[in-house]
Amino acid sequence: MPIRSIKGALKALVLFAIFFAGVWSQSSGVIDEFLWYLPDVQYLMVQHIWLTVMSGSLAILVAIPLGIVLSRPKMANVAESLMQVLNVGTTIPTLAVLALSMSFLGIGTVPAVFGLFVATLLPITRNTYAGLKGVNPALMEAAAGIGMSPMQRLLKVELPNALYVIFAGMRTALTINVGTVPLAFLIGAGGLGELIFTGIDLYDPVMMLSGAIPTALLAITIDALIAIIAFLVVPRGVNPSRA
Repeated sequence: MPIRSIKGALKALVLFAIFFAGVWSQSSGVIDEFLWYLPDVQYLMVQHIWLTVMSGSLAILVAIPLGIVLSRPKMANVAESLMQVLNVGTTIPTLAVLALSMSFLGIGTVPAVFGLFVATLLPITRNTYAGLKGVNPALMEAAAGIGMSPMQRLLKVELPNALYVIFAGMRTALTINVGTVPLAFLIGAGGLGELIFTGIDLYDPVMMLSGAIPTALLAITIDALIAIIAFLVVPRGVNPSRA
């Protein structure tokens, strides 16, 4: 009974806080200021999503095959060394990666996509490699015992069992990607970073939040979408969400 009373009081407090925040926002004119930036948000959101889709798609197309190759027994001696090379993309600050990309590729979208691609590559590759190496050896022996070829074992045994871990890497990588895209504004690639950094320079909190809030919501949305896809695609037997 006391627990229910506490939960009820917390719900009432949250509702009161939301109501109070709404009244304050309306009376202070903050909502009108946010709405004034709405056309800019819509335009820059398209650029932001495009940069995320381009760099994220390239990272997925490269990282998953690369993780598969590194997980093969023939690559056992060099896999970790090559993984450390990829780790450079995460070790170096993303802004430095974008600056180096700009030095070689100029200003604009191309260096931004390349820099974001490098920053996104490691989590997907690492999780693909770890997921495939973590498949139960008994399953591999059983698959070999019934005459499956290495390619059949990969497609029908290893990948289905590693999908959950691979999707986890994709969620992490793409969420980081969305949060990093605002830096692309600094090398002329656009995106919501235009509102964020301009708002900081002008000491305009509303302009800054007009870029920061959609960026955060976009990251949450992409994370949720990938989680839903993983829930539907990953087989029930290896999906803790469907256990």
